[in-house]
Amino acid sequence: MTRISDFRLLATGQTLSWIGNGFQTVALAVAVVQAGGGARDLGLVMACSVTAMLACTLFGGVWADRLQPQRVMVVSDLVRLLGAAAMAVMFAVDDYHLLLLCALATISAGAGSFFSPAMISLKPLLVPVDKRQAANATLSMLQTGSSVAGPALGGLTVAALGAPAGFAVNAASFLASMAAALLLRVRAERGPRASMLRELADGWREVSSRDWLVGGLFGATVYHIANGVILVLVQVVAIERLGGAAAAGFVASAEGLGGVIGAAVAMRLKPKRLLRAGWLTLMLMPLWALAYVWPAQLTAVLAGAIIGYAGLIYFDVAWETAIQDNVPHRALGRVGSWDTLTSFIAMPAGNVLAGPLSQAYGTDRVLTVCAGVLLTSALSQLFIPGSRRLTRATPEQTEPPTPLPTGIATSTKA
Repeated sequence: MTRISDFRLLATGQTLSWIGNGFQTVALAVAVVQAGGGARDLGLVMACSVTAMLACTLFGGVWADRLQPQRVMVVSDLVRLLGAAAMAVMFAVDDYHLLLLCALATISAGAGSFFSPAMISLKPLLVPVDKRQAANATLSMLQTGSSVAGPALGGLTVAALGAPAGFAVNAASFLASMAAALLLRVRAERGPRASMLRELADGWREVSSRDWLVGGLFGATVYHIANGVILVLVQVVAIERLGGAAAAGFVASAEGLGGVIGAAVAMRLKPKRLLRAGWLTLMLMPLWALAYVWPAQLTAVLAGAIIGYAGLIYFDVAWETAIQDNVPHRALGRVGSWDTLTSFIAMPAGNVLAGPLSQAYGTDRVLTVCAGVLLTSALSQLFIPGSRRLTRATPEQTEPPTPLPTGIATSTKA
């Protein structure tokens, strides 16, 4: 019962934090534009955030495996709380400084890159092994719902009270996340530390020693380059051909609904070879991209978004559960950081390529090719023996602590 109550604390704190992030997304865009910064300033702030996240992710994984994960989460939330509060004050007193905003965004994003691997390390400690898939699905459902509700509520709040109120709500949400993490009672065993480089290398060895994991990371890199292109072009198509901003809003809602459906299915559908099922459901995503090409009607795009994102979120649950079941807990943070890094390096590259490719070859042709890349990336994983054969863990397989080699910073499973 202790672990279940801890999971509920985490879910509550994170839901509030995810909703708060939606407030800041809206507040940042509105504040910069109203201050006269425009697209150039906003793009620079966003670039600083992405750069900081990429630079710090692997180090965040090391510290998540060195310390109690909730400690890392608390410090990360505290830094981000102060960052959001400082942004609120800066815009409230009408004293906009681009360099200061970039610095705050950089620090906040860097702190966030420590939070993510810590949470990855923490989650399997909070529920029994046989409930991991359902727990991951529950968190995915909450996160997907928050990604829809947060910006919507944030937009209303910022419209009524101004951008500083959006930043203030986000700061308060980090406080809620901190409080939840401080109340968690689970503890992970931690062993002796090695050098930072030694521990980074140890994390990569955990990845490279599993064909399904290294194949999945490289497959995801290719997938996210194509997806990065698609995410830019579909916005343009929705606005120019399907009905403008209202159509883009409807599509975003359909994507959120699909994510909720995918998470709900993942809570119930638990095949023995869960990872194989996940790669199969990921093959639904190309339907979403192709719907913009043919029949290129809003109703078809909405249906494609629901179906595609349901498959995507089911895959996310399957992938995360496979990592939790089959990677030693001592390395979960580092493996999770490699997973994050390969995804986020690729997507900005796709974003940058979207414009030149569409100008050179046409939007429909580029969307069709990218949809083919999504399908090929998922299908190729089924040729990897581990991806086809990996089975879900049982309590008997994973509960006992695993003996660890000497001289490597480690932890045993709780």
